[in-house]
Formats: sequence, C-alpha cells, structure tokens
Amino acid sequence: EVHLVESGGGLVEPGGSLNLSCLASGFSFTSYPMSWYRQAPGKEHELVAQLSSAFRSTNYLDSVKGRFTISRDNAKSTLYLRMKSLKPEDTALYFCARGWTLTDYRGQGTQVTVSS
Repeated sequence: EVHLVESGGGLVEPGGSLNLSCLASGFSFTSYPMSWYRQAPGKEHELVAQLSSAFRSTNYLDSVKGRFTISRDNAKSTLYLRMKSLKPEDTALYFCARGWTLTDYRGQGTQVTVSS
C-alpha cells in the first residue's frame, strides 16, 4: 500500500525557515517524479515544486523561486522541501504527491503557518 507522510511544518515568523520531509513507502520511490503542493484556506491547491526521479528536472512556482529548494534522497525514500525567507502568503497545508499531478497518491499534509 502506498503511503506518503509529511512532517516538519509549524509556526514560523516572517523571514524564517522550515524544512519539510515526505517519507514514502509501498512503491519504488526511485521510479517516480515527486511534487510538493499547497492549499491555503479557501483557495485552490497550487503546485509548489517538482523533481524528476533522476534529478534532471525541477519546476517551481514563480513566487517561491530562490526561496524554496526541492530535493530527494532515493536511498531513504524521502522527499524534502527546504523553505527560507518565508512570507505570510506561504501559509498553507503542504503535501507531497507521487508524480507530476494530483491524479495519483498524495499525503495528508503538514501545516505551515507564517505569522508574527
């Protein structure tokens, strides 16, 4: 059974940093591209970052470019999202997904709140 479990969210002040993790199990992690999405209250979900299985291709939401970095450790079946210079508008539920879209498996998410 496929499982994606996110961790690392929390409350942080504007300008702060957080590192999210997504532990995958139940499938061959190395074979799939992986994505981070987020959804703020009352808004549609949006793609934050993506990384191909072979590390050759990344894609970022324009508003997070230069501030967020997606990475993966295939040996640990773990996807990461390093976030710095956080802004209040980054507040959302962040979740990881298998593949390029949300048509496959996704995790339950971890809450990120940026507030002073």
